[in-house]
Amino acid sequence: MRAPKRPIQAVSTWVRRQPPKVKAFLAVISGMAALVLLRAIVHDHDNLFVAAEAVHSIGIAVLIYKLMKEKTCAGLSLKSQELTAIFLAVRLYCSFVMEYDIHTLLDMATLATTLWVIYMIRIKLQSSYMEDKDNIALYYVVGPCAVLALLIHPSTSHHIINRIAWAFCVYLEAVSVLPQLRVMQNTKIVEPFTAHYVFALGVARFLSCAHWVLQVLDTRGHLLVALGYGLWPSMVLISEIVQTFILADFCYYYVKSVFGGQLVLRLPSGVV
Repeated sequence: MRAPKRPIQAVSTWVRRQPPKVKAFLAVISGMAALVLLRAIVHDHDNLFVAAEAVHSIGIAVLIYKLMKEKTCAGLSLKSQELTAIFLAVRLYCSFVMEYDIHTLLDMATLATTLWVIYMIRIKLQSSYMEDKDNIALYYVVGPCAVLALLIHPSTSHHIINRIAWAFCVYLEAVSVLPQLRVMQNTKIVEPFTAHYVFALGVARFLSCAHWVLQVLDTRGHLLVALGYGLWPSMVLISEIVQTFILADFCYYYVKSVFGGQLVLRLPSGVV
């Protein structure tokens, strides 16, 4: 006699059997339910943005722990870390010339730790770096973001270079995790610390996206007008949503793996 399935296992089995359109519908419903919950329990929605940066920092702390304890960078994407350093550096520049606040200090700390991770992968732990798996060319990611920033950027009173730089870091942040997802797609097996790190990125992206969506709802769309005119306000919101959905599939399998008691995450074909 087979043991009864746990509720989470039963639900995940049912979801897996559904056609893609049903899965997409369930994902949208789940996201909307989470937004409603956050709106009810978080009164100052600016705290969601701070929470997103805090979760990102926790993810990097997990990554640093992995590098120091296990003395290996296997499964990590150097290119994702380099893209992260690029958009953080550009965002810091924009913060200094456009607005200086607590987010500037948080970005400085995140950039410093990201540069340390890059140093560890490139120099100290180079022998364990899976270069053949980390095979997305950076210009395929940076180039389109730069072109898009030239075409669609804020219409504020700041200098045109600063406005283009601001748009560039928004677009680059949205896709900076793609090389890391490619590494995991190529290896199919993700060890715990890397999985924790990528899941933290997914949670951070969702909180950041929730911040923007709830701000737009609370201001009845006036926030989009405050960002400028043209396509830029919509592109900011779209970039946040893209970041969230890029990581949504991985986060689903991560949660399923944790509840199933698996230490190593095994991704099926087609994920990420």
